[in-house]
Amino acid sequence: MKNQNIPRHDPFGISGWLPLRSAFLLLSTCVALLGAPLAIHGSPVNFVITGSLATARNGHTATLLPNGKVLVAGGQNGNSILTSAELYDPASGTWSATGSLATARAFHTATLLPNGKVLVAGGGNNSAELYDPASGTWSATGNLATARAFHTATLLLNGKVLIVAGQGNSAPFVLASAELYDPASGTWSATGSLAIARAGQPSGPTATLLPSGKVLVAGGGDINGIHASAELYDPASGAWSATGSLTTARSGHTATLLPNGRVLAAGGGDGGSIHASAELYDPASGTWSATGSLATARFGHTATLLPNGKVLGAGGEGPFQTVLASAELYDPASGTWSATGSLVFGRYLHIATLLPDGRVLIAAGVGPAGVQNDVLASAELYYTAQLDTTQPLLNISTRARVLTQDEVLIGGFIITGAQDKTVLIRGIGPSLTTFGIATPLADPTLELHDHTTALITSNDNWRDSQQAEIQATGLAPSSDSESVILATLAPGAYTAVLRGKAMTTGTGLVEVYDVDQNPNTQITNLSTRGFVGTGDDVMIGGMIFHGSPGTAYRILLRAIGPSLASMGVATPLLDPALSLYDANGSIITTDDNWRDFQQSEIAATGLAPTDERESAVIVTLPAGAYTAIVRGVNGTTGVGLVEVFNLH
Repeated sequence: MKNQNIPRHDPFGISGWLPLRSAFLLLSTCVALLGAPLAIHGSPVNFVITGSLATARNGHTATLLPNGKVLVAGGQNGNSILTSAELYDPASGTWSATGSLATARAFHTATLLPNGKVLVAGGGNNSAELYDPASGTWSATGNLATARAFHTATLLLNGKVLIVAGQGNSAPFVLASAELYDPASGTWSATGSLAIARAGQPSGPTATLLPSGKVLVAGGGDINGIHASAELYDPASGAWSATGSLTTARSGHTATLLPNGRVLAAGGGDGGSIHASAELYDPASGTWSATGSLATARFGHTATLLPNGKVLGAGGEGPFQTVLASAELYDPASGTWSATGSLVFGRYLHIATLLPDGRVLIAAGVGPAGVQNDVLASAELYYTAQLDTTQPLLNISTRARVLTQDEVLIGGFIITGAQDKTVLIRGIGPSLTTFGIATPLADPTLELHDHTTALITSNDNWRDSQQAEIQATGLAPSSDSESVILATLAPGAYTAVLRGKAMTTGTGLVEVYDVDQNPNTQITNLSTRGFVGTGDDVMIGGMIFHGSPGTAYRILLRAIGPSLASMGVATPLLDPALSLYDANGSIITTDDNWRDFQQSEIAATGLAPTDERESAVIVTLPAGAYTAIVRGVNGTTGVGLVEVFNLH
């Protein structure tokens, strides 16, 4: 149906127009956004959310297995040291449980052995275990001579594993000792000690296997401070020798072996400041030389050698305890760093793993204060090529308790572009019983209004009109008493109202679909307002994004409550909380008050909520289905608004 200025009428005998006018005023304010940018265009997008771990953690390990999956093991969540382990499958983007460690451990090491098993060692104790990918189980192996954490582990060319330094459980707490693990016998033996004791990750030295087979240990600290010194371990003699010192004392830095045989050390800190500087170690001369500095000083970040020879530095902690989302690329050919797309969520003490297809998996870590108790379960994927974020929003659906007057369900959407857009709007009720809803809206009715509040069209039972056209879309409801409007609309702001016929109430679902998927005109904003209850009656928003693996959606989600009072809503939700889930039911992120994290990013969009108690998150998502849930903090209820904006 072509958009026409049809006079408003009340086909269902419902006299709730005046209380609803505030909703139209609210949704019509979105028209101003049509002429305003929804994002800072030109910012590259390379990171996208993938499946979340079952357990938030930091101080964990991540190991790429021969089958292409990634094993994450142990770590800590708050004061709890973990035994759990999970497997990431890059093909499906999901995590699954695997056998748990026999001993809880954090800030341990994990090393892939030549036989395909994974050796984990230490982490606050002297025990070690082997993971067998074939059975998904752990078994005990020989114990270390010294309990340690924050140490380093390096697989030597002879197949043995070198454990160096770290923090012990008794004096001297910072260790200089080193041990060798022999997979053939499953036992440990002492080897030469460092000249200087050093605490390892995340605040200590790095250990890098050089092409010669020697191991370079650099930086780190002890009770005397942070060191610039470096040492070389020779497996042939089992002895350490001094080599050139770093130009800057540093710990919590990264060290990456480059294709040319040099080692790049970047960032870190000296106990008083966090560094942006970087330097190169030349094994031929045994000396360090300065190279281009990072744009942002960072500590506790990750560095990953990409297949193209560049190094990806991501996240970390910046000056003044800021948690960084920014990422940079180091080019060995020019010796310079350049910006790349930022992480979806700032984090440090995370783990980065290069996958066989060239993507990089970033998993868990510590986020900004107030986010999931600071410890993250979320994970992200880095794509070397910039992602396409131009795809339109295709569908949003919101389920909530449909009451009367102010508390009916109201959906708003904005169409931008130069051409008309065909949309299908559904009002669902009776068929919700198949999903376990005990009190569905028995007879939903739909109205479609333009930004002036003029009624465009309405529908009670979807077969009453446009039956053939609706069936042709494949989106016909399963119940004859449910409602559908199929309309071709000019660019602008629109509002759909879902009510119960004859003032009936119950749980209902309002959905908006982009039917023609014309890229020249897009739905850039979708929002729904309704009553937010408790239990089954919270507000649930569903989103479906389509696209290829090279596409992503950079979206902003808002949960609005208190500011609705200025629009005449008598019972607004006073403190909304927002949670976002993936199709597997895994939580991606949560937010209570929007200033808690991502404050600067949200403010830069011009879409920051006007009340600090309202919620907002910015997230980059791959194609798929997602669910946003709006609840009242501490079980409070009231009228709330959930919105999704396409930022690119």
